[in-house]
Amino acid sequence: MFTRKIGIDLGTANTIVFVPNKGFIINEPTIVALSVPDNTVLAVGKEAKDMIGRTPSDIKPYQPLREGVIADYYITKAILKYFIKKATGNLNIFKPDIVISVPAGITQTERRAVVNAAKEAGAREAYIVREPILAALGAGIPINSHSGNMIVNIGGGTAETAIVSLGGIVSWSSLRVAGNKFDKAITDYIKKKYSLSIGDQTAEAIKIQIGAALPAKEKRIMNIRGRDLISGLPKDIAINSNEVAEALHPYLLDIAGSIQNVFNETPPELVADVMEKGIIISGGGAHIPYLPEFFKRMLGVNAYVAEEPLFCVAKGAGLILTHLEVYKRTLLNKR
Repeated sequence: MFTRKIGIDLGTANTIVFVPNKGFIINEPTIVALSVPDNTVLAVGKEAKDMIGRTPSDIKPYQPLREGVIADYYITKAILKYFIKKATGNLNIFKPDIVISVPAGITQTERRAVVNAAKEAGAREAYIVREPILAALGAGIPINSHSGNMIVNIGGGTAETAIVSLGGIVSWSSLRVAGNKFDKAITDYIKKKYSLSIGDQTAEAIKIQIGAALPAKEKRIMNIRGRDLISGLPKDIAINSNEVAEALHPYLLDIAGSIQNVFNETPPELVADVMEKGIIISGGGAHIPYLPEFFKRMLGVNAYVAEEPLFCVAKGAGLILTHLEVYKRTLLNKR
């Protein structure tokens, strides 16, 4: 029987969909706009994100995943249904097999919720795979090698660190500090320093355009607009990249501490492998300038950003789909 295959990087901030022989066909925000009175879905993805901060009280943009796991089952099912339909088209005669990424620290109950939501959304079979495995595969790391490799995947809801060897995860850490917390750190910093209230989308734009892990001599400057907390009127200010680095510093220290904890739990031989090869960084957070230098300074180990870090997890899902039988031992149980 002909079976379609779809890989879904179901992230807190963005969902990326991969289809073999077609590549990445969807990269949209993991957001749903709900009509509050009747609890119906009005918009999904980019269209829903554009509504944030601009909706009347009876329309609510909603992120169905929080810190990498399902916070609302009904809305998660709706968003999966939307992406599956968009990937397979309207003439979907055969239900697809789906590989979905989940955080390394997901519980059995949370895993079962993802599988059930995927099947109710139109999947024939759902394979749940931990993000560090997919990120490592997508980053080109030979996960079946006897040598140890470290992957740090910084997404929207979680920063996952893992040592991968012989096709599995030897030691890992899942920290619920990532892109969304970075946005909040920027919002809080500007509120405290400038008494200016800014929206989530402005904070994200600041992170993307002038974010930095370390201060630099050449500052990048961005003009932003928000509401003055004292006068209540609109106000313009200029913020620079060194200020953003200062805002992000506490959370980046948390991630460095999480990586240190993984080293502490890893056999010495594998630690030596990582010392030799360095740390590979993937996920949207890898785009923050000077992040490898920050980890080198904090941990004394070289760090490198993977090629196309944002797509590493989805690439890994694609590799598993293409060689499903070969990689079955790296998949979590189907339930």
